[in-house]
Order: sequence, then C-alpha cells, then structure tokens
Amino acid sequence: MENSHVVQLDFGFEMEPTETPIPNTKSFKKVKSDFIFDFMDILTGPIIVYPSAWQDLIPVDILQNITSARLIIQMEGKQTASLTEVVAYMMPRTYESPMPSEWTNIYTWCGLQYVQTFNKTEQFEAMMEIAPEQLSDQEKGLLDNLRSWIYEKRRQALRDKLKTSERPDTKSSRNNQGELF
Repeated sequence: MENSHVVQLDFGFEMEPTETPIPNTKSFKKVKSDFIFDFMDILTGPIIVYPSAWQDLIPVDILQNITSARLIIQMEGKQTASLTEVVAYMMPRTYESPMPSEWTNIYTWCGLQYVQTFNKTEQFEAMMEIAPEQLSDQEKGLLDNLRSWIYEKRRQALRDKLKTSERPDTKSSRNNQGELF
C-alpha cells in the first residue's frame, strides 16, 4: 500500500455538473396517488359492456384477458381502453341487431387483434377471412372515440366505487376487547 499510485483517467467529457431539482412534495404525492389509482384501475376496474340481455354471453377467456390487455396498454403509456375491452363492449351489441358496416369492420378488426395478441390459433384463420386488414381513417376515429369513452367510464366507475366504499372507523376506542366479550 505504500507504493499505491492513483491514476485519474480523462475521457474527454467536458460537462458541467447538473443541478438536481428538489421535487415538490405535493407533486410527488400526486404522482404517487395517480400511480396507485392507475394500478387499481388495471387490476380492479370494472369491465364496461354494452347494456343488453346478451351481456352474459361474453366468453370467459376474453374477460380473463382484459387485465393483461390493460397492463399492455398502460406499459405503452396510452390512456385508453384496450382492444380486448372494445371486443367485450361490442359483443353484446352484435347480438341485438345488425350494425352499420363501419362498426362491423371495427368489431372484426379488434377481434383479429385480440386473437393475434393472445395466440388464439383456432380462431385466427376464421378471423383472417372476415376482418379487414386495416381500418379507414373514419373507422380509426370512431374506434379511438369508443376506446376513450370506455376508458373514461371505467375510471369514473372506479372513482365512484372508491368514494362510496366504507372506511373503517379509526376513531373508535383502542381497547375493543370489551366489545369482543
């Protein structure tokens, strides 16, 4: 250790040290709150479906894959409903009466995206025959509006659920043993 020789390497980076801004505690709390709400929305947000007598006929595998689809959308940084949710919403509507051609194209295209995403090989060939390869600009606009509407309805329903849920009474006596016996 007596002959230790320290060498400082110069890599040619001439940069001034940056100042790290001090985070505002309110903004940090808001970011944390938003993250928690987003996570709750992904896991426990209600599934919005078209109100119909046929809404019980949505296949279980679609309903089970909605959470995964929401997580994928969240990871992409989008604030919109997933295509799987669109399929689940529109399916009961398809049983009511025939739909206009643009909505039929949207529904079948979303169904094709669903079977591709979740590797439903037995349904893929059938969907390839009936689904359009791509949507027109008008259909894309209609789909985007529907996805935004479903997303907002889902989040509002979750907010309402959280507001009405009862919180435990924390001001009751700390010694609850008298009530137990």
